[in-house]
Amino acid sequence: MRTLAVVGGGAIGLAVAWRAAETGWSVTLLDPAVASGASWVAGGMLAPLSEGWPGEDRVLEFGAASLARWPDFAARVTAATGVSVFVADETMTVALDAADAADLRTVADWVGGRGHELHLLDRAAVREKEPNLARTVRAALLASAEPAIDNRKLVAALRQAAEAAGVVVRAESVDSLTELPHDQIVLAAGAASATLWPELPVRPVKGEILRLRHRPGVAPAPRRVIRARVHGRAVYLVPRADGIVVGATQYEAGFDTAVTVAGVRDLIADAEAVFPGIGEYELAEASAGSRPGSPDNLPLIGRLTDRIVAATGHGRNGMLTVPLTVDAVLGLLGGAVLSEAEAADPQRFSTTVGGIR
Repeated sequence: MRTLAVVGGGAIGLAVAWRAAETGWSVTLLDPAVASGASWVAGGMLAPLSEGWPGEDRVLEFGAASLARWPDFAARVTAATGVSVFVADETMTVALDAADAADLRTVADWVGGRGHELHLLDRAAVREKEPNLARTVRAALLASAEPAIDNRKLVAALRQAAEAAGVVVRAESVDSLTELPHDQIVLAAGAASATLWPELPVRPVKGEILRLRHRPGVAPAPRRVIRARVHGRAVYLVPRADGIVVGATQYEAGFDTAVTVAGVRDLIADAEAVFPGIGEYELAEASAGSRPGSPDNLPLIGRLTDRIVAATGHGRNGMLTVPLTVDAVLGLLGGAVLSEAEAADPQRFSTTVGGIR
């Protein structure tokens, strides 16, 4: 039987390991802290359309292709584990001033011109759909095709599915990919990937996130994902069964994952500007993680050698891009290149990664 080592136990690594085992590989997953890191800290938005912007065609196409795979992928997870991971069906991006409203129109026109449906809402329509948002919200962009998931349920379910499929999970660090004895190796170590393959242009991008618990008598959480920009900072609110996840700051801070007072202050202030009732919620958790950033906001999925495949650099879209990444990696392990993932080939950075071997 062909042997496969998956280095990295976040959502990407667990999903690849699970699906590879189902297709006949003998899989070992190696990570000193499985199901942790950025996958544990994430908000769970699946919003490539709302985040679209003119000029980022490849990012939009990659994200939309993965979004289209999410219903089947989630159904497969549920069939294997009994776990349903969806927590919201739609995403609403709100505008607090005229400049924000103009940006929403720009996004709607550009994304709509590429075949994806977005709806502009006026103040009254926003109030009808989400009556507890701030009265200062003047417009919104509704993406009916953009759901959200509970990332922690997902990583727990993926580990369950992987182990049921025969994946051997070893809580171990890897110092050298080339010394692993397996027939094939998938590098899915997130922000730490460049420590194992220094030519990869993957860097840690710090993000802080809050988990707020609903209390009796307090305004209920929005039913949709709510996104906004407040004082130039992006903020999002993602519903959970017991409250709201609020995120996320973004800093170039190396592997520093300390939660800062300033980060918590800004997240709470920005969230309250959009959803005033949030101030009465319980602050249940504040955490931080290192997203694996890339220079062009696309992941790096492709062969590094005839034995090593990269699946890293997913940035803030790790949850969104799990299904497409899995399909692309399985294709590479079988000797094929998935056309929808060609833009993620690490060789696009050939001047930087000339040492790929």
